Amino acid sequence: AVNLLPRTDEADGRYTNPDNDPRGPWKGASFLNPATPEQRPNLCYPITNPNTGQVATPTANAWRRSKQEFERLHSEGLLYWGTDGSAPVPAIKMFLSEARGLTPINFWEHSYAGNTDDGTRDLASLFGSKLFDNPKPVQLMKRVLEHATAPDSLVLDFFAGSGTMAHAVLAKNSEDGGSRRFIVIQLDETPDPKSEAAKQGYQTIAALCRERIRRAGRRVVDDAGLGANELDVGFRALRVDTTNMAAVWRTPDQTDQQALPSMEDSLKPGRSAEDLLFQVLLDWGLELTMPIGVEKLEGHEVYFVEDDALIACFDSVLSHELVRAIAQRGPLRAVFRDSGFASDDARINAEQIFREISPATDVKAI
Repeated sequence: AVNLLPRTDEADGRYTNPDNDPRGPWKGASFLNPATPEQRPNLCYPITNPNTGQVATPTANAWRRSKQEFERLHSEGLLYWGTDGSAPVPAIKMFLSEARGLTPINFWEHSYAGNTDDGTRDLASLFGSKLFDNPKPVQLMKRVLEHATAPDSLVLDFFAGSGTMAHAVLAKNSEDGGSRRFIVIQLDETPDPKSEAAKQGYQTIAALCRERIRRAGRRVVDDAGLGANELDVGFRALRVDTTNMAAVWRTPDQTDQQALPSMEDSLKPGRSAEDLLFQVLLDWGLELTMPIGVEKLEGHEVYFVEDDALIACFDSVLSHELVRAIAQRGPLRAVFRDSGFASDDARINAEQIFREISPATDVKAI
């Protein structure tokens, strides 16, 4: 969908009232169709000028409206036959009182949408120097948002580059009180080693983009004179990776005594608790934007997603007291690291605790 723009005095000035129509100023729309009679034979029929009796039939162009529509327009006084009433083909009256906003045009001047010089200045104002070649201006992206989004839209940019679209979303929300969200995607491209971005330590374009969003958020909040929590300028950075699950499947001929220790844990070594948490969110179909808190519970690091929508602990050793404390919170979902249980009996005991204290909780071990 495309949002209509506010009307201007210049646009309204194109409406006149040469025949003193009581409905007010109007402008004429052509009754001719761009299509030929051969292309639109259903829009070819004779029309008669009611003032002169002259009959006209389509030649180079078909009519724009059907015969039934022509008769309706005529009966409602919506056809204009020229200043002396003798035009062979009428114009259709379009009244200013019925006009809505303006349709955006496809040529945007510098004064309206900025240019790459402005984009360079936008970036330099945040970093103090030119870090990116030909960045899009924030003003251009704000115009795109004005034309194509609602205040609560989710904006997707597959080619984030320096992060101009994310910057524009934050700025536009500050201006109109919107709650637009963004997803911006950028490959891990490396900047030119001779570029200023590389000299300042940005090893990838994505790293530069993330830092730009951080700085833009702070700038937007400062410029608006808002407190730190009055405008949501936070974001969550994720990257595509392989699964956290180790390749533990073996055929019988691949399984021997030496391979058994590597099969004790189903998770790849080196994966953080956050890595595991976000895979769980994906597996359960939960939004990656849900608020996440971390608390100490019975001496363990515990993650709380959307309060008690999901509680997770991925410690390598899990205590009986922790399991009971989580069950007493009555979460919708609970997840643990499977190898954190000392034995199968400990895991079965944890399941029994939930059945007794919080039977509605969906419990999972990975």
